[in-house]
Amino acid sequence: MKLITQTIQLVIIALILTGCSKDALNESSPSILTADNLYKDKAGFDAGINGLYDEARRSRSGSTYGGSTNLMLEPAFIGVDNAYGNYEDAYERVFNSWGANNNASVLHYRYIWSWLYETINAANTIINRAGQPNNLSENDKNMAMAEARFFRAWAYRHLTYLWGDVPLTLEESSGTNIKTDWQRTPVADVRKAMEADWLFAEQYLPETSPSNPGKVLKGAVQHYLAELYLTTNQNDKARDYALKVTTNGNYRLVTTRYGANATKPGTPFTDLFLDGNANRTAVNTEPLWVIQNELNVAGGEGSNIMRRYWVNRYYSLAVTGTDGKSKNPFAVSADYGGRGIGRLAPTKFALSLYSTNDDRGSDYAWRFSYAINNPAGIPVGRSLGDVIQLDRTSNEKTTNPNWPSTRKWDYVSPIDVTVDRQYNDQIMVRSAETYLILAEAYLKLGNLDLAAGAINALRDRAHTDRVTAGQVTLDFILDERSRELFSEEERRYTLLRTGKWLERVKLYNKLAAPFVTDRDKLLPIPQNVIDANLTSKMPQNLGY
Repeated sequence: MKLITQTIQLVIIALILTGCSKDALNESSPSILTADNLYKDKAGFDAGINGLYDEARRSRSGSTYGGSTNLMLEPAFIGVDNAYGNYEDAYERVFNSWGANNNASVLHYRYIWSWLYETINAANTIINRAGQPNNLSENDKNMAMAEARFFRAWAYRHLTYLWGDVPLTLEESSGTNIKTDWQRTPVADVRKAMEADWLFAEQYLPETSPSNPGKVLKGAVQHYLAELYLTTNQNDKARDYALKVTTNGNYRLVTTRYGANATKPGTPFTDLFLDGNANRTAVNTEPLWVIQNELNVAGGEGSNIMRRYWVNRYYSLAVTGTDGKSKNPFAVSADYGGRGIGRLAPTKFALSLYSTNDDRGSDYAWRFSYAINNPAGIPVGRSLGDVIQLDRTSNEKTTNPNWPSTRKWDYVSPIDVTVDRQYNDQIMVRSAETYLILAEAYLKLGNLDLAAGAINALRDRAHTDRVTAGQVTLDFILDERSRELFSEEERRYTLLRTGKWLERVKLYNKLAAPFVTDRDKLLPIPQNVIDANLTSKMPQNLGY
């Protein structure tokens, strides 16, 4: 449940949140919520930690401003080799056209920066207060600090991939320590701080949490450490940390049908994404972190917009009848995943990656067709129930409802099938991705047989052909990541980490290829952040 952990004032917009002034913190009224009167006992720290989980949930729940809702981490998902912006809006246009559209005044960059530093300051406050005299037991203190340090490093992971060198702050911000001379800390130093945070978190976070399915597990920390070590070319450590996850029986891959629809047509892979199947309580061993959402819960409602962004606008698809006139024969339906608006979409390249016998590219995983279900919109010469195949041979283009979409985010509200938002729990990190991190580590260490083995664990589950050691290359692993993790992974980060972003965008994203340049590997520091650094000039990224 979201809780405001302290009364805060944004002093340097989009750079750092500051807490109450000293006088405000001394306010004696118990009705005023401040850090001083919240962080005294376990209940207070639990409330603050819940607030951090809510901050993380915003990565998929979007930001609302000016009457528009945008996926918070949209830059991480599109403008890459396997996904583009299927919407003629300012924010999707940035990642299709780049150039002048990608500039320091993009409003969404400001919101992402602000949100991540808000998360960092909330974590810093908990870490600082847990180290002061309070009523926490030693175990509760370590648990609170472990979760807070996990989220602090998680926020810096996003910041460094998006902007490179960023200000590093590990102290609670308050009205007495406002800064206007922030310096950008080298990425290497930020990543050392991330490593220290995650190593601490690994010591204290549980392997499983039966009573609270939303808790970040030890496996998630080990997963992120393995990725971090790949990023810093510590490949032996990357291998060792990935093995901690892939050899742990608590995190084994789901290879058999499960859940409410287990007796209906489907696959083990696609069962992972069905409503009600995300949590480990559903006999799902694969998740390392599951975000929790609820509908109509006072004070605790959480939602996300993954379906809104990834499911296409099939209800606006026009079909031409034999009389030459077009109608819209598809109505919003639970069978079609509810109401999406299709702002984000797969590139033609992404759709081409699957072999015919790969469960991950099957009709259970993707919408390749729709059956006419709108009696009021049947074109002449067509009938109710006729199946209309979608186009998947043309190149990607914007504002295109005639294009396949992933079924991973299908969701229908039990109250209203037309609502934008969804309220199902969703996997944030699963061990399948750790297998691909392991394969990459083995590749970099020259052990191609073991790299193929890690990949084949996923291909066996998908009932597709196994690969040999001779087939394993970095590009093959990146293709396999797309097959397994399309729309789940922050694809931009993966491609930047492997040095493949520019090359593969130019090869496979037909909209972005003519415009994207080396400059665009990093986003511009938001202009309002630079302007707010009054007493020391903050350098902009090159080319902006």
